[in-house]
Amino acid sequence: MRPQAVGIRFSPVALFVALTVATLGAQQPSPAAAPADEWRQFRGTPRLTGNSSSTLPATLKVLWTYDVGDLIDSSAAIVNGVVYVGGGNGDLLALDLASGKLKWKYTTGNLIGESSPAVSDSTVYIGDLGGLVHAVNTADGKALWTYRTASEVKSSPVVADGAVLVGSYDGSLYAFEPMTGKLKWKAMTNGMVHATPAVQDGLAFIAGCDSILHAIRIADGKEAYRIESGAYTGASPLIDGTRAYFGTFNNEVLAFDLQRRKLLWRYADPDRRFPFYSSAALANDRIILGGRDKSIHAIDVKTGKPAWTFATRARVDSSPVIVGGRVYIGSSDGRLYVLDAASGKRVWEFDAGSALTASPAVAAGRLVIGSQDGRLYVLG
Repeated sequence: MRPQAVGIRFSPVALFVALTVATLGAQQPSPAAAPADEWRQFRGTPRLTGNSSSTLPATLKVLWTYDVGDLIDSSAAIVNGVVYVGGGNGDLLALDLASGKLKWKYTTGNLIGESSPAVSDSTVYIGDLGGLVHAVNTADGKALWTYRTASEVKSSPVVADGAVLVGSYDGSLYAFEPMTGKLKWKAMTNGMVHATPAVQDGLAFIAGCDSILHAIRIADGKEAYRIESGAYTGASPLIDGTRAYFGTFNNEVLAFDLQRRKLLWRYADPDRRFPFYSSAALANDRIILGGRDKSIHAIDVKTGKPAWTFATRARVDSSPVIVGGRVYIGSSDGRLYVLDAASGKRVWEFDAGSALTASPAVAAGRLVIGSQDGRLYVLG
């Protein structure tokens, strides 16, 4: 027999208040910053803001390193005191954040590129260059399910609104049921989907290789709207309320008004013309990102004018993280730079000795970043 609910009654006023609170809660955007103790996905949050609520020491020191065995393009996730990172050789590793001790290793069977792990509940998700999307049990590293797309997966998974979202070079954005891997829908674009989708208000945004910013409904995979960007894009979009920001291979950074579906401004370095591959981070009234012109750029979000630039010794494909008013970002010159977000002045730097193309992950007072020589660094 079906049990009956008894003894629960609501007054009309109480019911109205409860429904109002629930509705408002459902409409709240995802947090702008990742919680202090975790970094669940690429860029920290579904809006891809690159912000952490954690705190880091004024001067960092290396706490431990781990040799993954191959180059590291994948950016780490950090949840419940465990670091998850993909190595170029195809291994997904789980390491203890405090000690660096290996907890388990999962072999994908293919190489892993820039796809970065995303952790939700007891599962970690990642894509590989063989076109597979993997769901792995965080407790023991055992496979839960896999799904084969038609081409390589460099996009990083995002778990939001009851779906695992990830792009493939076959031109599609996929949505899977998190527990089973059942395909919920597949949204086709006109180009490779390299970028990681940003999520806000039930929409997944991808800045595509087809020169279009797509807004796709997570509920059914239908395109809500599109905005022509006019440029091939490898970077992932940063979504902040009614605005989207991303750099392009046309050597520009673009800002769009999502409500009016129009370009707000475009930024280009006045002296050098190089692509922007780094994904932007939000720092109050500025966005900050790296460029292949060997510089880190801070741009005023209202005007699109430069606030400051900082010169490195090589291209900057790593995406920055903002923590406590400071910018943390890697460069292909092998250095992790720490800059003051307001002025762009260098506060500190660390020489890893090999290119840093992966992006930092920050949680629990620790910064994690991998290098092209296969060394994973944990600083704090």
